[in-house]
Amino acid sequence: MKYLIIPICFMLNLTLLAQTKVTKKIAAKNNNFGITYSLPKTMLIINAEVTKLTYKAGPYAKYAEKYLGVKNVAMEDRTQYRLGKLSIVNKGVPDTDNTYIVEFKAGTVAPFAYLTDDGMLCSINAEYTPPVEPSTSARDNAPKQDGTADDKAPAFTEELLMAGSEARQAEVAARQIYRIRESRMNILTGEADNLPPDGEAMKLVIQQLERQEKALVCLFAGTTAEETSWFDVALTPYESLEKEVLFRFSERLGIVDADDLSGAPVYINLKAQSSTAPLSETPAKEEKLPKGLAYNIPGKATAEIYLNRKLLMKEEVLVTQFGRREYLAPQIFEDKKAPVKIYFYPETGAIKQIIQ
Repeated sequence: MKYLIIPICFMLNLTLLAQTKVTKKIAAKNNNFGITYSLPKTMLIINAEVTKLTYKAGPYAKYAEKYLGVKNVAMEDRTQYRLGKLSIVNKGVPDTDNTYIVEFKAGTVAPFAYLTDDGMLCSINAEYTPPVEPSTSARDNAPKQDGTADDKAPAFTEELLMAGSEARQAEVAARQIYRIRESRMNILTGEADNLPPDGEAMKLVIQQLERQEKALVCLFAGTTAEETSWFDVALTPYESLEKEVLFRFSERLGIVDADDLSGAPVYINLKAQSSTAPLSETPAKEEKLPKGLAYNIPGKATAEIYLNRKLLMKEEVLVTQFGRREYLAPQIFEDKKAPVKIYFYPETGAIKQIIQ
């Protein structure tokens, strides 16, 4: 297998990105002074923000240009989707084909290690507090509206209510809009006959006039409601990729499956930057592993995501599979008086710091 793409879900509270949970493991006689751990492999989480726009035509839409000079208003209800911000998160997942044991000699002073819940190294002989990472549970998946859909119904005058035809109603509504605008201008310029007594009262009056105007304009221009959701795709690459389809996007349907031809393909190019041969997906059975502490040196790659030949994002990412594996000599742990402390990046398996 050269890559793996998994669509995770819509509007997902993705637990992969929540704070890492760690467990302290003690090297003792009952486990032969050895601690088992797994090196990670890189999973790239591609997140797409999608906004659903719901247009509702106003009852007087066809009179909008005639009475208000507003052009290109929606004449009928419709739904449209917009593809927003894209982001990539590097997530380390255990590589079950690369599991090792870090061994300590008997008598070493309090040897221990911190591992994630799924067995990846965080530190050796050092206390480890996992950093707080961004979590998709913080995303507000509640519908976000532009304000027009929530406005209260306009206060219809008796003249508007008594108007017999739709054309007549539109004309009366337009006149009411202009009267509101004139009243607001008179208050702001001090030309109104009865001005509000103070600044706070003036502010409230202006707000009421603006709300009424907006509600009346919606009778012509219609309303627009926005609802934002998120879609995640998990990609585990083992080699460079070119024009690999992540999902498809349709302005009418939103995000659809990669094999659904109703949408245009959103694809990724992933190119390794280093000349280092990528790590094999599984080690050869006859390969004799060196002794010592195994760790990763991840490779760098450039990720580019396109839609209809338009570059949506370009970012440099770390990919463990594009790097190499190294080993620390066992002798590093033999100092019983001052055991070495090692910190790791659990998402890549790389060494962060060594303290001797």
